[in-house]
Amino acid sequence: MFRPLILIACLIALSACSSNQPWAEAEKVAAATYKHPGAKTVSLVTIVGTSGAKMGHTALLINGSERVLYDPAGTWYSPLAPERADLHYGITDAVLQNYISYHAREGFEVLKATKVVSPAVADRMIANAIAVGGAAGGLCSANAAQIISMTPGFEGFPVSIWPTKTIEAFLAIPGLAVETYAEDDEGKNL
Repeated sequence: MFRPLILIACLIALSACSSNQPWAEAEKVAAATYKHPGAKTVSLVTIVGTSGAKMGHTALLINGSERVLYDPAGTWYSPLAPERADLHYGITDAVLQNYISYHAREGFEVLKATKVVSPAVADRMIANAIAVGGAAGGLCSANAAQIISMTPGFEGFPVSIWPTKTIEAFLAIPGLAVETYAEDDEGKNL
C-alpha cells in the first residue's frame, strides 16, 4: 500500500526538478552557435577537491559540428551561452575559460580529460546529451556517464553518481590529453 504512494511521490518530485529546466529560444541558440576549429573531441570536465574533499562536479565539453557544454545540474550561467536543459551552446574559448574559472578556486581544481573522436561520434554525443536532457540535483556524474555509455566506441562505460569514479573510468581510456586548472581565489569568479 505504501510503496505505490512513495513511488508516486518520487515521480512527482523528479518531474518538478525537470520542469524548471532553462529552455533558451531557438533564435538565441542559433545565434550562439560556435564551430571550434581543429579535431573533433569529447572532454570529461571534473571539479575535484584538492584538500581531501571527495565532492565534485562532472560536465561534458563536446566539439562536434558545434562546440557545446553539457553541465548537468550545474549552477554556472553565462548570457553568452544559451541553455536548453543543461546543454549550453556557444562555447567559445572565452566562455569555456569563464566556466573553468567559475569552478576552479581554493580547495578545488578542474581536470579536463580530452579524447579525439570522429565527427560522427562527437555529433552522436551531442544528440545523446539532448536526448538525456537536464539532470536532477546530485546526478551530474550519472547523466554525463550515461551519455558517454550511449555513444559508439564508449559502450560499457560505467555509470556512477560519483564524479571521482567517473573520471577514474574515463582516465583509463587510451589516448587522452589531460589538463588541470587551478586558481587560489575564494569563489570570486564572476
